[in-house]
Amino acid sequence: MARVVVDVMLKPEILDPQGKAVHGAFGRLGFSRVADVRQGKRFEITLDGEATEEQVAEIRKAADTLLANPVIEDYTLHVESDEQ
Repeated sequence: MARVVVDVMLKPEILDPQGKAVHGAFGRLGFSRVADVRQGKRFEITLDGEATEEQVAEIRKAADTLLANPVIEDYTLHVESDEQ
C-alpha cells in the first residue's frame, strides 16, 4: 500500500487569522521565540498497492479541484511507501 499526502496552505499573501490566533496563544503561554504561525490542512490518501503515475496524477487533479482552492491556497503532494 502507498499513501499520497497532500499538504494545503494559504498562499503567503493571504491573511491567516487562525495562524495569528495560535501565534498569540504561543506568546501568552510563554513560548516567546515563535516568530510566526501559519495553519493548513493535511490529507492522507491511502491507495491499494503501489502509487502509479496515473494514480498520482488523478490525486493531483483532485487536489487542484477539490482539496485546495487555487485562488488562495497552494499545495504540495508527495508519496509515502508502506515502510514509512
